[in-house]
Amino acid sequence: MASLRGRPLLLNFWATWCPPCVEEMPLLDAFYRENSASGWQVVGLAVDKANAVHDFLGQHPVTFPVALAGMSGMELSKSLGNTGGGLPFTVVLGADGSVRNRKIGKVSTRDLALWRELK
Repeated sequence: MASLRGRPLLLNFWATWCPPCVEEMPLLDAFYRENSASGWQVVGLAVDKANAVHDFLGQHPVTFPVALAGMSGMELSKSLGNTGGGLPFTVVLGADGSVRNRKIGKVSTRDLALWRELK
């Protein structure tokens, strides 16, 4: 995570078995493609099994990096404010590493438009 500091970051916890997670992937990918040149980073943390994530990304590729967090990813998610452990869970971190926003549930284009201004 330290290597991601210095630029705003949208961190998304998701799983292949979570319908709203799968539904929001194209929105997150579009946000990344449209805003990476202006400094935004997007990282997906899959709270899932490696082969399920591999198969999913083979069928639905995204341009932002996706890391496998496994079930231990839920502990990280909880430490960032997701006390109920719901998915999807998105955290917006400023360039200084501070939490600027959080959302449990599927993101919307409106969420992304508002978050873009938070840098």
